[in-house]
Amino acid sequence: MKDVDAAVAFYREAFGAVEETERIRSDDGAQVAVLTIDGCTIGVATEDVELRTLSAESVGGTTVRIHPDAADPDGVAARAIAMGAEEMFAVADQPYGIRQGRVVDPFGHHWLISGPLKLQVCWGP
Repeated sequence: MKDVDAAVAFYREAFGAVEETERIRSDDGAQVAVLTIDGCTIGVATEDVELRTLSAESVGGTTVRIHPDAADPDGVAARAIAMGAEEMFAVADQPYGIRQGRVVDPFGHHWLISGPLKLQVCWGP
């Protein structure tokens, strides 16, 4: 992560993240924040070339997808997009039995936002 402060603010607003502990800050400006999103813990840290922990921003992509479940995946994705995430594919009922879409946050991380299928009631013969 190049800007931990911005990432924490984005995750707080877009996904309801809560910072669980006091942030670790080093003299050189590096930071580590521990967040929870719906009970799941994630770490957000400043990239460090020596530790080979480059940010998705520096690499220009990622092979990791973060996959949170949400009661309202449409609303979560819409909020993230309104805050600057890029929609990779819209939230929709998927043939594999969940409602899901993908956004890329401003820091290059992919989020597969999933939830229950929309219930469709059909009346008639």
